[in-house]
Amino acid sequence: MIQRLSTALHAVRHGAPLRERVLSAPALAQGSWMRREQAIMGTAVSVELWAVDRPRGEAAMAAVMGEMQRIDHAMSPHRADSELACINRDAARLPVPLSEEMFDLIARAIEFSKLSRNAFDITFASAGALYDYRAGIAPDEPALRLAVAAIGWRKLALDPVQRTLRFARPGMRIDLGGFAKGHAVDTSCALLARHGIRHAIVSAGGDSRVIGDRRGRPWSVAIRDPRCADGTVALLPLEDVAISTSGDYERYFERDGVRHHHLIDPATGRSPSHVRSVTILAPDGLTAEALSKTVFVQGVQAGLRTVESVPGADAVVVDAQGALHFSSGLDQLPRSAA
Repeated sequence: MIQRLSTALHAVRHGAPLRERVLSAPALAQGSWMRREQAIMGTAVSVELWAVDRPRGEAAMAAVMGEMQRIDHAMSPHRADSELACINRDAARLPVPLSEEMFDLIARAIEFSKLSRNAFDITFASAGALYDYRAGIAPDEPALRLAVAAIGWRKLALDPVQRTLRFARPGMRIDLGGFAKGHAVDTSCALLARHGIRHAIVSAGGDSRVIGDRRGRPWSVAIRDPRCADGTVALLPLEDVAISTSGDYERYFERDGVRHHHLIDPATGRSPSHVRSVTILAPDGLTAEALSKTVFVQGVQAGLRTVESVPGADAVVVDAQGALHFSSGLDQLPRSAA
């Protein structure tokens, strides 16, 4: 991963965040920059790309938005007719047939559960569904204990022959919130490649993937200060890489001095408090997003060990005291950057 970074990573405490505001640059001799943004998957989805002509660029951006909407329709827990909703409704009673895409995603999720020693677990939803972050509602202890008893990826009976899924424990639910957006940026980038796009960035909330560079210079991606919305803790110059940031500031409420946020420890059903944000660099969005959730649950030391075990992955972690930690790949940069 270090080879894909430029020679410096600038760590700052309260600088202005990097914002690329190019919406549509004037056409140059061989093309122009174009950008589109929509609200999909419960977040801001954007694509910025270089196209040799406007029709090609417009078609490529439309393909990305269509792909994001397709994945949202299949994997949203809030749509009654989504494939995910059907799984959660029926899988405790009978084996549910899966699309090839859904089967592959759940199989990958199980692989990450093994890699993370249970820190990443899509069955966290049994407890996660009990929180309402807008209304400031957390489950009481009896309800939480019951929900945690239903958590456990080993109780996902995934049948590769019939391509079905059954829950082996009543009360189980799955949620692909820690997975689907990374998958969406991956498939969207594959679409852009098929449209002949060689320079682009696709983002879905805290998950992004860059294709190529910005025509002669790297993409600059900011990591925001978890406690200052206008602050930046690091600027990463990137090329051909996926990046995922998970933070305790995204969806949360505070009660009695405790921050309840949307990142859930499967072992407790509660929000971990040992880190504030985790940013992962990886070859693909699926890996980056899964690792960002994993490190958030595992904490700094165990989380960085997990990252080190994954080829091509690196991490920047902001701990509970606001200190920065880097994986060894990024640690090769000048220490003045830290």
